[in-house]
Amino acid sequence: PLDNKEETAAAKCTQLCLGESLSISDLECSLCIRMFFEPVTTPCGHTFCKECLERCLDHRPNCPLCKQSLREYLKAGRYSPTVLLQDIMLATFPTQLAERRELHQAEMAELSNLTKNIPIFVCTMSFPGIPCPLHVFEPRYRLMIRRCQESGTRRFGMCIYENGKSFADYGCMLEIRQVELLADGRSLVDTIGRQRFRVLSRGHRDGYHTADIEFLEDRKVSGEELQELQCLHESTYRLAQRFCEHGDLTSRHILMQHGPLPEKEEDIQASADGPTWCWWLISILPLDPSYQLSLFSCTSLRARLSQLQRILTALLQQPP
Repeated sequence: PLDNKEETAAAKCTQLCLGESLSISDLECSLCIRMFFEPVTTPCGHTFCKECLERCLDHRPNCPLCKQSLREYLKAGRYSPTVLLQDIMLATFPTQLAERRELHQAEMAELSNLTKNIPIFVCTMSFPGIPCPLHVFEPRYRLMIRRCQESGTRRFGMCIYENGKSFADYGCMLEIRQVELLADGRSLVDTIGRQRFRVLSRGHRDGYHTADIEFLEDRKVSGEELQELQCLHESTYRLAQRFCEHGDLTSRHILMQHGPLPEKEEDIQASADGPTWCWWLISILPLDPSYQLSLFSCTSLRARLSQLQRILTALLQQPP
């Protein structure tokens, strides 16, 4: 067996031989023209950075070079790294590989910021504490969801489209709970609403919208005002219970889809967004999205409860 000195010498010799016969351009991905990062090789024998290949497969399930079908490869949903190539890069160009890794980490760190350039899915109204199932099929949103997972945040903003703007001024942060990948690259994404936010400025990244945001918070009250708020909360909750027990076909269908009215919370001011049951109710009531949005952007729990009380009273007075 070789001793340590001989081993080191053999490694140096290999590095020199490889270094002489290889140049950096031999280790470049043909898609991003940068040194391979997490190289993967397709069944047809072509090698790309994992991220570059995934982005191509978002658009069509074929090899970017020879156009051979990669449907089966895509269906497996696993990309094994090309270990030999990684070893060669580490042996011949360790400095460049370290720089490439740093660049990737910087890109990931940028994607992890949750108030600057956050990804925005322009689709539907979503609410704090309320599940929001999504069917993701557009290439730009496939990329967006993958980045949210890879950066570790598992969060993105959801806004509705608004005339004259790319999306509304208010939205809800969604957290990805589970992603079910389908064989053709589409996915079913189970998310739940987290904090509300206001859009400060709009941008773009790789085809999807982004925004700088600030989170919204209900104004806290105390003393006599809090006692009044608690009374209003109690009476509005009782109306909500009556509405859910009202028993017409539409509300029974709604309850089957959305589950029962959430329980009351001990401290009605504990969350920045107020009690979850209010959002559940706003999500099931037959309200115009622009009206939902005005309730959503309101930072007074009292005003929100008063509006809900008015709506519920009107709905309960209608003949079944």
